[in-house]
Amino acid sequence: MLMSTDTIAVTQAEQVGAYILQLHFSDGTTQRVDFEPFLSASHHPLIRRYLAPTEFARFRVTDGDLVWNDYDLCFPIADLYENHL
Repeated sequence: MLMSTDTIAVTQAEQVGAYILQLHFSDGTTQRVDFEPFLSASHHPLIRRYLAPTEFARFRVTDGDLVWNDYDLCFPIADLYENHL
C-alpha cells in the first residue's frame, strides 16, 4: 500500500502491450497497468480517442506524472502505484 503520494513519482513508462504500460516509480517499485478496461468503459469521446493505438502510444512522464497530450489523461499516482484504475 502506498503510504504518501508526496514522495512517490513515476520515473519511467514503457509500453509492453496494446494498452499496457510498465511503470517505474521513484521508490523502485514497478507496476504493469492495463488501461484498456478504463478506456473501453468510458463513453467520453476525449477518453475513447486513446483506444486508437497511435494516440495511446503518445504518453509521457512529466514532473513525475503519467500524462497524455495536454493532460487529457492523467491518473492519480496512488491509483497507478496500486494498479487500481
